[in-house]
Amino acid sequence: MAEPLDRSKLDALADDKVRDILRAASSWAKEAPPALTPAIRAVCVRLAEMVADQRHYLAPLPEPQESERSTILTCLADRLRSAAVTQGISGLLQELSELELRATASWSLVEGAQSEWIATAIRFLEKQAAALPKGERPDDYWADDVVAGIIASVRALIGVDELHARTEARYSGGHKRILGEEPPAA
Repeated sequence: MAEPLDRSKLDALADDKVRDILRAASSWAKEAPPALTPAIRAVCVRLAEMVADQRHYLAPLPEPQESERSTILTCLADRLRSAAVTQGISGLLQELSELELRATASWSLVEGAQSEWIATAIRFLEKQAAALPKGERPDDYWADDVVAGIIASVRALIGVDELHARTEARYSGGHKRILGEEPPAA
């Protein structure tokens, strides 16, 4: 018989992940002008929230790991939407959300939506940088580097690595996708 979930332990894990995500945002903001720190934090928080919300689209794990993962990701997504996390960036999150609605409303369901979100996040950060005086703006392609770093950090912190992501993409949707030299199923 499986042991019951220790909710306090899972809540503590979700809290740790939120702290790690906010630390990652701060780390990625170090190279940018301080005025861009809130925008970088908004991108990091929003991406982490979307990744955590993908819990319904991940291949199931054996129990009790599946229940634990689902609980942690649910708690994480809720905490990332909390006032404690969004304080000081709620306006930027709203602005980013409005851009997302036009570009990437189906993050988990539509192929290419994640790529569109990446482009949206880069445009969002570039727009924030363009509002700075010319001498304070970061170098070209800084937003590309920051978004790529945020993606790598969030995936690692939440536990969605590239191998897992490729597996999910290959086997999601109820049918197996044929890749390379693999013979079709009879």
